[in-house]
Amino acid sequence: MSAATPDFHELLHRFEERLPGVCGRCSRWLRKPSSWMVRYPAAMFLMLGGVFSFLPVLGLWMLPLGLLLIAVDLPPLRPPLARMLHWLERKWPPKKMEG
Repeated sequence: MSAATPDFHELLHRFEERLPGVCGRCSRWLRKPSSWMVRYPAAMFLMLGGVFSFLPVLGLWMLPLGLLLIAVDLPPLRPPLARMLHWLERKWPPKKMEG
């Protein structure tokens, strides 16, 4: 990635800040190096749920989340997922402050 484009971890951090409270905290906790024993099974379950998106409750939304968790430990996945996060950041407008 060029110096002008934020790296994967920075983009993921900004994505987490836009998530609702519990989801963002859970994601930050899962990305900690000490959480690897929970991160791998969680990522596998999310990706498996994404594959079975035709079933109720499960959805295609689970697949990218599982890939994001796995990319924390697999550097070859980071560039395409960083591009996805960068695209999502441009499409998902920031929260407007009430007041």
